[in-house]
Amino acid sequence: MMVSNGGSLLRVLRWQWRYGLMYAGLGASAWLIHDVAGWTHFQIPIAPASIVGAALGIFASFRVNGAYARWWEGRQLWGKLVNSSRMLGSQALAYLSDRATAERAVRRQVLYVHVLRCQLRDDDPFTDPMVQRSVALCGLTEGQVDELRLQSSPCHALLDQTLSELTRAGVEPLRLQSLDQTLAALLDAQGGCERIKRTPMPRGYAFFVSQLLVLFAILFPLAVVANLSWAVVPVNLAVCLAFTLISETGRVLEDPFNHFWNSLPITSLSVTIERNLRQRLGDSELPAAVTVDANGILW
Repeated sequence: MMVSNGGSLLRVLRWQWRYGLMYAGLGASAWLIHDVAGWTHFQIPIAPASIVGAALGIFASFRVNGAYARWWEGRQLWGKLVNSSRMLGSQALAYLSDRATAERAVRRQVLYVHVLRCQLRDDDPFTDPMVQRSVALCGLTEGQVDELRLQSSPCHALLDQTLSELTRAGVEPLRLQSLDQTLAALLDAQGGCERIKRTPMPRGYAFFVSQLLVLFAILFPLAVVANLSWAVVPVNLAVCLAFTLISETGRVLEDPFNHFWNSLPITSLSVTIERNLRQRLGDSELPAAVTVDANGILW
């Protein structure tokens, strides 16, 4: 997630240089046709460009609003994961008289959040250094790790192991019911994240925006070239690039769990959970908190 803006207009142009060249080229073409070649019959009224621009703005706005709703829901779900993980750690340590069983449950929860982070980013969990560290702290054998690899949902398997172990530990019924609610909250948050990840936005939004944008970039300079002359080139570039950036904002927000610069900082959140839970266990050698990098991005 980008938390500080160190960019500039040139950085934006480098990001969207292909579209920038197309818009500048279409503006220059309109100027050459109208002023240089003198083919004034190609000039069109402003009304068609205005209608296309209005439709383009509606589709682009819908896409951005829908994408941001997904991004914000993802952040809320990870906030729920943070709180529920803390609650599970406190419950395990308070409800169980067997300290060893309680510690296993807490360390397994640390492993759970790191595996979930990797799955949401389409990474192999068992090659991730943080997952490997958590596996070692949990004391899992190679056979147990191989069993987790074979699971269709390793995260669900880890929560199932926690529930089974806490049930066998003889937790009082009322306290076990409270633990059930915490585990259910974790599964709800996990399911919500997986729903966002596995359900893309309708492709029609992106298709119609891209087609309308090309049409607008053709019509707009032909409508205003008589008034702007050569200045139609930078004006067409600025106006069309503004629509492009609105559309691109929706595209990059659509998946809040990827490795792009605007994704949610789930590495930072999962490390925060690990630090919180391991402190409850009295561990002194904790991983460093994830901070903003040199590019102003928090991962």
